[in-house]
Amino acid sequence: MKKISKLSAIIIILFSACQKNNITSEDKIVNPSNLRRQCATMEVFAEQLKADPALAIRMQSIENFTTTFESDKNNFSNLRLVNGMVEIPVVVNVLYRTTAENISQAQIQSQIDVLNEDYNATNTDISKIPAIFSNLKGNYGIRFVLDQVVRKATTKKSWSTNNAMKKSTQGGINPTSPTTKLNIWSCTLGGGILGYAQFPGGASATDGVVILNTAFGRTGTVSAPYNLGRTATHEVGHWLNLRHIWGDATCGSDLVSDTPTAQTANYGCPSFPRYGSCSTTNPEMTMNFMDYTDDACMYMFTSGQKARSLALFATGGARVNFAK
Repeated sequence: MKKISKLSAIIIILFSACQKNNITSEDKIVNPSNLRRQCATMEVFAEQLKADPALAIRMQSIENFTTTFESDKNNFSNLRLVNGMVEIPVVVNVLYRTTAENISQAQIQSQIDVLNEDYNATNTDISKIPAIFSNLKGNYGIRFVLDQVVRKATTKKSWSTNNAMKKSTQGGINPTSPTTKLNIWSCTLGGGILGYAQFPGGASATDGVVILNTAFGRTGTVSAPYNLGRTATHEVGHWLNLRHIWGDATCGSDLVSDTPTAQTANYGCPSFPRYGSCSTTNPEMTMNFMDYTDDACMYMFTSGQKARSLALFATGGARVNFAK
């Protein structure tokens, strides 16, 4: 697949050309069916780096720890397991102006179900993995458990990527126990953004994942082609320290050794095999959850992505408190 220079790759990611302006709350709300997938994680990350230069140092430390963890498979024994799995409590924060935005408990539970299926390779479309990638399939052994749902009415028509939805002083909802629980915000996002996440190493007060309410779960108000809950699967991947499959650079590195180098983001439902400019022998893994394809056309993580993420929950890991 690809040889990774961890240090140079993370420098490229930290200071890549992801310097788009933040979406403002006044931006037009776009029907998801008319959109190409847009994840604002890297743009938000770039703004966080500007505000907190020490973030790069913290993330490099996490990267060093991840490299050490990956080099010794015995480190998996350091994980605290509940019935054989890493258990992650989830708090869902619902911000709503209309009845439709106040998504139902059933819709919320459907998203938890999707996360558990996708991260444990029990999703029904896992059988679509091409033979060339079948031995790379990653089963995380993570269980997401719905801890509580917090709801709040708002007069805002849409929210931006400035984290206001995470702050009660700005009309949002403060995260609940963000050092021990995964917080997910469901709200209306402006500018066509489907969601964004915060990487490990960021401030706990803004830690978590934000998802457009019409792309949340697989029932209720969801709208195709983002109606199978895969936006949250993708964004939680970032929360678990995964990068986009193309490394946010032309033929860049996602810091994972068993994913083929990708030229750039893929959209829609590409036919397999798809070859970019990076390789004429290795097809791109367009069905990886960390690409930009439609929900129905992304359905796998790799073992390398699993190892990278689980390093967070080992002794000394950046998210070890979540699994206690």
